[in-house]
Amino acid sequence: MTITAELVGFMVMIFGAVSGVWWRIESKVKVAEDKADKVAADLAAEKLHTAQTYITKQGMREATESIMEAISGVKTAVDHMTLRVDRIVEKSSEAANYADVATYPAPMP
Repeated sequence: MTITAELVGFMVMIFGAVSGVWWRIESKVKVAEDKADKVAADLAAEKLHTAQTYITKQGMREATESIMEAISGVKTAVDHMTLRVDRIVEKSSEAANYADVATYPAPMP
């Protein structure tokens, strides 16, 4: 087989077509890599924002415990207040009963 100008031209044409296809594939891969890098950077920024902004489970647990302790303190104070009011009412009713007994006339013998 002899190498002719047509054969060289055909080989150059095939090499050019393969190179062109390869160049297009590389450019598409480069665009996809750039998009993936941008998405990765956005995701990292979002993770950082979430970590800085939102509360952790441990922090939530501590906050809940603090709130529950405050509620318990209020409940205790209300219970003590109820007992104090009950004592005041009992004393005033005893005084009223005593006053009623003292105003009755003595029975006749």
